[in-house]
Amino acid sequence: MILALSAALPLTVFGENSESLDVSGKLRYHAEATYKPMALLGVAAYAGVLQADGAPKEWGGGGGAYGQRYASTLAWVGIHSALAFSLDSALHQDPRYYRSGDGGFWKRSGHAIRGTFLTRTDKGGETFSTWRMGSAFGAAYLSNQWYPDRLNTVRLDLIQGGVTVGFDLVSNLGAEFLPDIKRKVLRRK
Repeated sequence: MILALSAALPLTVFGENSESLDVSGKLRYHAEATYKPMALLGVAAYAGVLQADGAPKEWGGGGGAYGQRYASTLAWVGIHSALAFSLDSALHQDPRYYRSGDGGFWKRSGHAIRGTFLTRTDKGGETFSTWRMGSAFGAAYLSNQWYPDRLNTVRLDLIQGGVTVGFDLVSNLGAEFLPDIKRKVLRRK
């Protein structure tokens, strides 16, 4: 699910304006992140990696097994987005990343790290990113229910949830620095 996750995470700076998203805006935000072409390509690629590795081995090989791996990964992405949407809407948290855009590398990296664990509220305050943590660990737990018993463990749930949060951090770093890199490479102002 790691490749699918990285493709499913929004790398664009979706939240550059300070207006809060209403519930339909949050739904649109999560739906676009889940079903954009790159996300679906990431799901297919990750299912291919699992297929090549034969993981889980209980699912076997062949086209049917690839389909099972693809469906499993796609379901994980859907569960993650549904939980994220439900939590950020109910708790009035803003799922978007807001760039710092100023300061040096370390200051901006710190801002991206902070933005992984803290989130803006709909009223402009800041709070613990319950939507991010709940969706990461909740999706890991729920999606592992259809895995073979040897893989359906609390340990794997915690690892997968932690990896999801790690990819969120990478996404935030990308959102913080990629616009500057593109501007310098393409020499645009």
